[in-house]
Amino acid sequence: MTLGGLADIRMGYSFRSRLEHDLHGDVTVIQMRDIDHGGLINAEGALRIAQPVANARHLLRVGDLLFRSRGRSYGAVLMATDIGAAVVSAPMLLVRPHAVLPEYLLWYLNSRAAEAQLTAVAEGTSVRMISVESLKALEVPVPSRDVQSRIAAVADLAERERTLVERLSGWRRRLTDHLLTKSAQEAMP
Repeated sequence: MTLGGLADIRMGYSFRSRLEHDLHGDVTVIQMRDIDHGGLINAEGALRIAQPVANARHLLRVGDLLFRSRGRSYGAVLMATDIGAAVVSAPMLLVRPHAVLPEYLLWYLNSRAAEAQLTAVAEGTSVRMISVESLKALEVPVPSRDVQSRIAAVADLAERERTLVERLSGWRRRLTDHLLTKSAQEAMP
């Protein structure tokens, strides 16, 4: 089945003018820079604006996916928690699943199979881009809800493991560096 049949997909909100941060603003604007390498949304550090959003359909909901459509790598992140009134800005895409579990779709959009399909249809030479139409045409395997749920759970565990291994590796590097520095200093005459 195509992604367009499983989810509503649209370009992120397009602002007519330069955005100015308003500490007391009532709308959070999620931009590509607000998504870290681990796929987490940093809403606390995101830009806030006072202007209202013209249409409520642009407001983010729990279960929405935000898709990075430009750059060296494509992928999605999940709005896992309610952060209040928020929009995703263009050029990111908003994917709102309606016929598939959001967590399953998150896994699939970040899988090598999806990456291969998207790389084949990416446009541009210096900055590669995935259009809304190309994303809608993405072929997505759709197993039963039970299988989707199990795949999503295993994918989540694998991501947690990757994060822990990365953190452990950093601690190991710091400990090794500390011990070697200490040994070098103690060996000095």
